[in-house]
Amino acid sequence: MGLLGGCGVPTEGAPRAVAPPPGPFPSPGAIVATPTPTLTAGRTTEVLCFVSDDRLVRVERRVDGTPTVDAQLQHLLAGPTTAERDRGLTTALPGAVPVAAARPRGNEVDVDLGGAGDETGRSDEVLAFGQIVCTLTARSDVDTVAFFRAGAPLGVPRADGSLSRRPLTADDYAGLVAPR
Repeated sequence: MGLLGGCGVPTEGAPRAVAPPPGPFPSPGAIVATPTPTLTAGRTTEVLCFVSDDRLVRVERRVDGTPTVDAQLQHLLAGPTTAERDRGLTTALPGAVPVAAARPRGNEVDVDLGGAGDETGRSDEVLAFGQIVCTLTARSDVDTVAFFRAGAPLGVPRADGSLSRRPLTADDYAGLVAPR
């Protein structure tokens, strides 16, 4: 008792009843599967790519835990914060690229685009695809990003104006990235 008291744990004169934590409880001997965590604990830096003067600009945000690929894409789709807009940052995503879902597949992320569209390679599309590719490949667990529409590979505009159906990297948009 002297050691516990010295550690700041108060002593009590008599035992007391303790309410059990809320259940449900597994039956004895049952194996309980632990769900896969969606976030890594602790503060971390999330990289998002926005647009300023027709250039891609990396923005670093401090977040609680590492977001999933889809969560990070949703943060990008939400656009710049008020403070980031005050610094002149915008996004080319609304209307240019209708993103439906992102699915990791090893070190590649497959991005499904919703709705009908053409493969024109307009400048706002180039910036929009660049935002997605540069944001997702800034993650340590993503090397490439591939785009699909209705399950078929999509020809995506690169910085040099060419269309590519292959998985893309940040290098495909290096000519659009603003110097730091």
